[in-house]
Amino acid sequence: MKKLFDDVSFKCSVLVTKSYSTSFSLAVKMLAPSIREDIYSIYGFVRFADEIVDSFHGFDKETLINDFENEYYKAQKFGISLNPVLNSLQKVVNDFGIDHELIELFLNSMEMDLQPEMYSKEKYEKYILGSAEVVGLMCLYVFVNGNKEQYESLKP
Repeated sequence: MKKLFDDVSFKCSVLVTKSYSTSFSLAVKMLAPSIREDIYSIYGFVRFADEIVDSFHGFDKETLINDFENEYYKAQKFGISLNPVLNSLQKVVNDFGIDHELIELFLNSMEMDLQPEMYSKEKYEKYILGSAEVVGLMCLYVFVNGNKEQYESLKP
């Protein structure tokens, strides 16, 4: 039954991607069918986190992003989440050995969005690394099928 739940979870991530980003959805269609769901899972995760900090005005965004982050860590620990987007992401992270530091950098950048300020060059670079670069690096793990040596050679 877990396979059925995982399949439904992946479909939710596909729906999130297609609903929020027509251009990214079209780009994913150019990838090999065998990795599309994995890339959709990464995008679903980053989209939901970004949505929390950028769009949920009138709600306690800090609590929401903290809960989302805590649920991610629980999903990693237990290998399942009742949040289908987090469930599909934890499977991809585990299947491809995605470095948890990338997730942490991303979530840190989302938290930076909660307190808008003028960034120093160093803080701006940290924000860009966490909000954009790491998304590509997570996808790179999928592109190289979790091969760490190949990942490290392509990372730059």
